[in-house]
Amino acid sequence: MARLLNKSAVEPRRAFDLTTAYTIRRSPNTSLVASLVLTIPANAQPNRVELVATVGVRGVTGIAQVLFQVTRDGMEIFSTVQGVESSGSEQNYVITFQAIDRNVATGRHVYQVLASNLTANTRVDVVGPVSFSALAVQI
Repeated sequence: MARLLNKSAVEPRRAFDLTTAYTIRRSPNTSLVASLVLTIPANAQPNRVELVATVGVRGVTGIAQVLFQVTRDGMEIFSTVQGVESSGSEQNYVITFQAIDRNVATGRHVYQVLASNLTANTRVDVVGPVSFSALAVQI
């Protein structure tokens, strides 16, 4: 049976809002979407950190491919790509994904969700909502 070690969650944007939107940077640059801190206590091996991110985006121009990455202490542990269309089609998307980080070392860890636009001559904005949560369990 799993034992709860710690949990953390952030909600940088509660709702869809065009007035506070920001553009996802073109690769190889990245945009920070959300960040949280999670501490793994001593003697908590083996463990698993379950991460869930939700990001609301809007296609502004073209059909873009957006790379989402989850990092722990600056090192990528998960990535996925999502296509985003713009005017004349679907424009608003709520993208949710889950990552699992196994056997994380004792101590304080910074998890981040990053996004980058892989497609030239396109634009995608983060419009919300945005949430990011982590749940650490000993297994």
